[in-house]
Amino acid sequence: MAENTIIAWTEFSWNGFIGCQKVSAGCKFCYAEALVTGRMGRPGLWGPKGERQRTTASYWRKPIKWNREAFERGTSMRVFSASLSDVFEDHPTINAGRADFWNLIRSTPGLDWQLLTKRPENIARNLPADWGEGWDHVWLGTSVEDARVAHRAQTLATIPAAVRFISYEPAIGPLAQTIDLAGIDWVIYGGESGPGYRSEDKQWARDMHALCSEQGVAFFHKQSAGYRTELGIELDGKIVREYPRERRSLSLFK
Repeated sequence: MAENTIIAWTEFSWNGFIGCQKVSAGCKFCYAEALVTGRMGRPGLWGPKGERQRTTASYWRKPIKWNREAFERGTSMRVFSASLSDVFEDHPTINAGRADFWNLIRSTPGLDWQLLTKRPENIARNLPADWGEGWDHVWLGTSVEDARVAHRAQTLATIPAAVRFISYEPAIGPLAQTIDLAGIDWVIYGGESGPGYRSEDKQWARDMHALCSEQGVAFFHKQSAGYRTELGIELDGKIVREYPRERRSLSLFK
């Protein structure tokens, strides 16, 4: 279920639920599906007719511990949710547990929660009543693997949030000439990894980096395409790993 994580742009990966289904071409070689249905032996948690599993009560208490640690060290810590599900999937199990998920986030202001979805059209109707202009410790993101789903960025941009970000991973096609980055604060680029990975044209990363630079959007080059994750982290010989500007009040940790 991942806690400390190899995902370079976060510090913890946390899953309140397990299970999902494919929605677009970026899902073709989904690492989460392979892990859940293979190594974890839970094929019934995947697909449109599959169940979704809520993780244990003790696991749900882990972010409380990380929140205490954040205040002890005096700086926020980033938590990515979710790598094995989609918290905005319209599924009975996730719908029933989403209020508890928001309550957990509300009670952990020392953590920057990075919520990534392939279903940005579901975000607005599933936000808590006190969302307002966005909680300052919640980053909303959506996956945009190629131009066919570039509209996800525009949908995300309509939702108030402290930080809005795009995960251009797995990058399986050019995007910079199509995507509208208005209202977006951060773009993460990553070539596909794992068995059967699809190759990339490195120009896709160069063009996206240039577009982000032009528009004042932070750019994070995670990796090139390859069999394993975190291979080829350099872009033209340089490590480019920027983060969006901190939006929270620094007085929180004083």
